[in-house]
This record gives sequence, C-alpha cells and structure tokens, in this order.
Amino acid sequence: MLTITTFDWVPEMPRGYVRDIRPRWACEEAGLPYRIATVPSTDKSAAHLAIQPFHQVPVLQDDDRTIFESGAMTLYLGEKSPVLMPADEDGRIEVLQWAFAALNSIEPPVTGWAVARFFHRDEASAARWEEWMTQRLAQLDAVLSTRAFIAAGRFTAADILMTEAVRMAGDEGKLAPHPALTDYVARMTARPAFRKALADQLAHFAAAKAPTNAPAGAQDKVPS
Repeated sequence: MLTITTFDWVPEMPRGYVRDIRPRWACEEAGLPYRIATVPSTDKSAAHLAIQPFHQVPVLQDDDRTIFESGAMTLYLGEKSPVLMPADEDGRIEVLQWAFAALNSIEPPVTGWAVARFFHRDEASAARWEEWMTQRLAQLDAVLSTRAFIAAGRFTAADILMTEAVRMAGDEGKLAPHPALTDYVARMTARPAFRKALADQLAHFAAAKAPTNAPAGAQDKVPS
C-alpha cells in the first residue's frame, strides 16, 4: 500500500493547494490504492526530518522506498501506470520534458507571486513577480493553443504537474488573458480523479483541529 504523508492541519487559505494533492491525483488517475498519514504542521519529528530534510510535505512511501518532492512522486507513480506515462521512449521523454518545465519554468514565478502577495503582503514585490509570471503564462498559452494536453497527445503525469503549477494563479483570475490555458486548466480540473483528490484533501483539513501552538493569525498565512 502506498502511503502519502501530509500535514495534520494547515490554515484555511492553503487548503486545496498543499502539494500532497499531486500524488493523490496521480494515484486516483492510475487506480493505485493509497493511504494518508500525517505529520504536525508545526514541530517536525526527527523521524520526519530524516526522510524530508526541508521540513516539508508530502512524502511518499512505497514499501521500503521513501520519496520526497511532489514532482518526483508524480513521475514515480507515472512509472507504475501507463495511464500516466507512455510506454514509448519519445512519449516518455516528452512527458519528462514538460514535467520539468512545469516545475522549473512555470511554477517559480507563480509561487513567487503568491508568496509575495498572500504571505508577505508586499504588493510591490508581487507586481515584480507577476510581470515574470505573466510572461511565462503567455508563452504556455501559445503552446496550448495547438494541443489539448501538454505532452504525448494525451493525459499524462505532466498534465498533473502543469495544472498544479498554474492552478492558484487561475483561481485568482490571472489566467483570464490566456484563453487556451484557461480552457486547459478547466478541462484538467474537471477530471473525476482531480475532483476526488481535491475533495479528499479539503475534507482532511476541515476535519482537523488546529494545534494549540499554531501562531496567531495563522489562518491568513501560507505555510512553507
């Protein structure tokens, strides 16, 4: 049984965006059974730090194998299912290329913008990040104007990572100038596997109780 470890609780704002949704979604698409484990959102145990040196979630455990970084997990799960990863070499290389593009070219400016705007509440910094983000979103929109999926001509693990890289920007209205990208994200997030992964994550955090040592004002902050 695969085990995905996430936080036991997070403030309301980041719910739906905590990155355990990526391996959850991959498992749902591939029909891979999994269970959820938790670690505290505040103090981490030595055992957790031994497998995640950056104090983060998620972590994926598969028998005696442990993997951190949501991108690595999604690609690892892709290797377990032809639903997520093509069998042919050309298709596989294309998936890997676009998975890394999502994580390295698209996600950094989106995350930088979100942190500046919602965590630091620094509008000047957010504007600088948004300029870069807008450039990248326009470039991605041009690619998606000629294809239905980001790689290999069908849904793959790369679509999970690309959708997650831009979803928060879309929820905040930043995809509106980019019609192909807007349509792409709408189609990806309408998939039943995504809807279930999202609903399960939201239900998990809704049922959780805030720790007594949660910092004041935590409901307004994005966790690291």
